[in-house]
Amino acid sequence: MPSFKVLVVDDEFDFLETIVKRLQKRKIDATGVGSGLEALKILEETSFDILILDVKMPKMDGIETLKEIKRRWPAVEVIMLTGHASVESGMQGMQLGAFDYVMKPAKLDDLIEKMVQAYERKLLRDKQIR
Repeated sequence: MPSFKVLVVDDEFDFLETIVKRLQKRKIDATGVGSGLEALKILEETSFDILILDVKMPKMDGIETLKEIKRRWPAVEVIMLTGHASVESGMQGMQLGAFDYVMKPAKLDDLIEKMVQAYERKLLRDKQIR
């Protein structure tokens, strides 16, 4: 599996902690934060290849966060996490530049497969820029 850095952004602490630990057990360099504002702050200091971004969050939701990420760090690939009630938000996210969206609760293998695909797209895009 390729080596990439992932930032998971979700306000549900138990879910966030669990998914970060499960990704780390699979030898994926994963970090978690609990809000869109925290994601923007950490992106100013650390680079990530992929973001797993929850759509439904208080204050700054996933769509607002995605817009700001794509404006400031367009090379970061974003996978939106949506609940059944917010599939439209996942599709809207893709229109705004997200790589894809995954329904919650997501199977870890499905999420990792999407991350690998997103990372491969990022590598292709990076080669085209050079």
